[in-house]
Amino acid sequence: MNSMTKFKTTTSVSPITRSETTLPRRAALNVSANWKAAAKHTNTGCLPVIDMFSGCGGMSAGFASINALTPAFRIAGAIDIDEVANESYERNIKVRPHRVSVAELAQKPTLLRKTLVDFLGHESNDFVLIGCAPCQGFSSHRNEQGENDTRNTLFLDFAKIAAKTQPLAIVVENVPELLTNRYWPLVAEARKILEKAGYFVNLTVHNMAEFSVPQERFRTLMLAMKHPFESPRGFLSRDQFRTVRNAIGKLPHISAGQHHPSDPMHYTAGHKPSTLATIRAVPKDGGSRPDHVGPECLRRAKARNGRAVYEDVYGRLFWDKPAITITASARNPASGRYVHPEQHRGLSVREVALLQSFPPDYDFAGGLDERFRQVGNAVPPAFAAFLAAHVLAQLRLTKHPNMFDKGIDQPIGNSFSRLIPALKSGRRKICELK
Repeated sequence: MNSMTKFKTTTSVSPITRSETTLPRRAALNVSANWKAAAKHTNTGCLPVIDMFSGCGGMSAGFASINALTPAFRIAGAIDIDEVANESYERNIKVRPHRVSVAELAQKPTLLRKTLVDFLGHESNDFVLIGCAPCQGFSSHRNEQGENDTRNTLFLDFAKIAAKTQPLAIVVENVPELLTNRYWPLVAEARKILEKAGYFVNLTVHNMAEFSVPQERFRTLMLAMKHPFESPRGFLSRDQFRTVRNAIGKLPHISAGQHHPSDPMHYTAGHKPSTLATIRAVPKDGGSRPDHVGPECLRRAKARNGRAVYEDVYGRLFWDKPAITITASARNPASGRYVHPEQHRGLSVREVALLQSFPPDYDFAGGLDERFRQVGNAVPPAFAAFLAAHVLAQLRLTKHPNMFDKGIDQPIGNSFSRLIPALKSGRRKICELK
């Protein structure tokens, strides 16, 4: 009996339609609690999962957590070239990632077959393939190299691997700038590769806050299966979003640069006296930097532009709103609204991890910068948990949709970031991006 047959006969979850979202909702909320305590047998599922660009394990953590509800997925293997992230992944997921380049796997069929056998024990396509290629090459904040950035080709390398290995389901997460005019040819080519290999491909944009992540984080999701399926959709309205207070309100007080004795991840960068002076001048609970404080370069920039620029830098998070997007730069108050709502300091590693919906005891390897980088680049586990439940349900569909919605099928314009204010205010809906 192959793994998919076993998976179909042993799981007890009914197919989920658009109106039946109980399992994904429970999964997403469950992973926000103590994941290790809630999912003690995280690797006992029947259907193998292979995680490429696995990072510190955000996506795998979400998929593994579903086993607390029903024995569904088994993390069979992971791949990443970042050795520090691999250490974090092993500490928490209990699987050691292979340190190999996805580009190399795409170019060497023999190595790809050997890697699959190492993970699965045999050659098989009965698995789910996850691929969250490095997003920095597509980011609106770091794209000087543009189409020449070698990280961009990894997106197509992954699509080629998926087409060759023929997994049951393919999951890709990335920044929404991927859908802009500049990068759309890569997306169109990847979709063409998968469709030619026999897949139905759906492309959507989601706000992670709609999936119980305490953060306004917009991301592109590409899903592919061999049969028509329903695309995922958020289950929380704006007035139900989890907030900064929900995520970090109960953490103990620390000062800048201080390590809390009971949690080695609850510590921040040390701050210069001038930085601390700027932070103290910012009103608590969502306050922004007053014009007369902070670096002189900000005042010069305002004078040149005739209006305030970089308005979020040194800003405080709001207690009763979701955080802004957590990035690898969230350690630095000068990088955005990354100051604690009331304490005079930047955010701690544990705080940004909780705002990314990681379990409260997740252990990250490396130094301060490396830990912030891993957290900022990760897929929020709460979203991954919902996504895992959705994939689980769609794979078990006995009646497929008559009409398949491909989702976004053309570029969304020159920039996604310009759309964010309208999306947050409700003046525009994500579904309107189609």
